[in-house]
Amino acid sequence: MTRKAPTPVRFDAAVAVRLQAYVATHPGLSLSSAANRLVDEGLRTTEHPGITFREGPTGRRAGLVGGPDVWEVVRAVRSARAAEPELAEHGLLSMVADNTGLPLRLLRTALRYWAAYPQEVDAEIAAADETEQAAERAWRREQDLLAG
Repeated sequence: MTRKAPTPVRFDAAVAVRLQAYVATHPGLSLSSAANRLVDEGLRTTEHPGITFREGPTGRRAGLVGGPDVWEVVRAVRSARAAEPELAEHGLLSMVADNTGLPLRLLRTALRYWAAYPQEVDAEIAAADETEQAAERAWRREQDLLAG
């Protein structure tokens, strides 16, 4: 566990009220953990323009503004690389752009974010892969039962 540095912060009254409202609608978060999350995400969006954070079934995760989650883009690039191992970078990204409808600049935004936070994004990919595998296993069991 990383040590947390005590940092005194004074919020404007309106910001403090909004932060308390945020905590009230997010069970399990303390005022301190919510402030830490929001400051971290704010810094990340400053470092990586075009990235946003959204809630979902696996918790908060990075996504492209107006686009898919970062993990989905990275998984698409990996899939394209596996299918076409000989493609040069531009060809690979063009193929993903054609298949996803995302412009190259957004693909690069997602890849830069992944390069900065690979463990976080890779964990989302692993969770999605496991969920898909579990659903397929359940479907196969159902099909086996129905086949007689």
